[in-house]
Amino acid sequence: MNTLIVYAHPEPRSFNAALREVAVDTLHGMGHAVVVSDLYAMGFAPVVGRADFLTQHNPERFNVSLEQRHAVAHGGLAPDIARELARLQAADLVILQFPLWWFGLPAILKGWIDRVFVSGVSYGRSTVFENGKFRGKRAMVCVTTGGPAQSFGPDALNGDILDLLMPLHRGVLGFTGMTVLPPFTCFHVPYEGDAARRQMLQAYRSRLGELDRLTPLPMPRTDQYPGLLVHGQRPCAQ
Repeated sequence: MNTLIVYAHPEPRSFNAALREVAVDTLHGMGHAVVVSDLYAMGFAPVVGRADFLTQHNPERFNVSLEQRHAVAHGGLAPDIARELARLQAADLVILQFPLWWFGLPAILKGWIDRVFVSGVSYGRSTVFENGKFRGKRAMVCVTTGGPAQSFGPDALNGDILDLLMPLHRGVLGFTGMTVLPPFTCFHVPYEGDAARRQMLQAYRSRLGELDRLTPLPMPRTDQYPGLLVHGQRPCAQ
């Protein structure tokens, strides 16, 4: 099995880095071929622009999705996008590893999604959710928080972690057809002691060993919404 870990943390000695190494070691031990995209170490550029394309579909008006489709058809994706897209296409399992910042993703990871999930390859107007381009792939989020566990929940101060991750789970991974596994969350990481963090790492190792037994998160199906044309969620000339 091919696994892609997309890792987004600027500190090489962070707890997120320790989680990443646990994943690499555990998955290698399970027979996976593992590739890590360390976005900060790579200096990955997160901003979509004309430089994403070696080709040009329309010099007068910049429509991201149309330029992406044109570039795919004519071999015109920038090298960094082409590399990451190839990694994504080859992966049977995708793990997104990041700290929760401002109730969402670090900008560099959001930019990786914006640039790499290109139109026509990652999704199409009718090829979404159960018909998605990436159906058959599995995906899991591994996320750390500064807030304690009791601050996350349906009636808690910060809201439920699944609600916070919904745009990623549903709007990116599920939307493109992936089977989305429950997230692994480490709470209150900066304020826990070494013993507690070691327990978190061991719990993550155990979780990775149980991937085949996890119940995926529920996702909508397009056949539940007959007559609805799916458009407008992704980059276009809005």
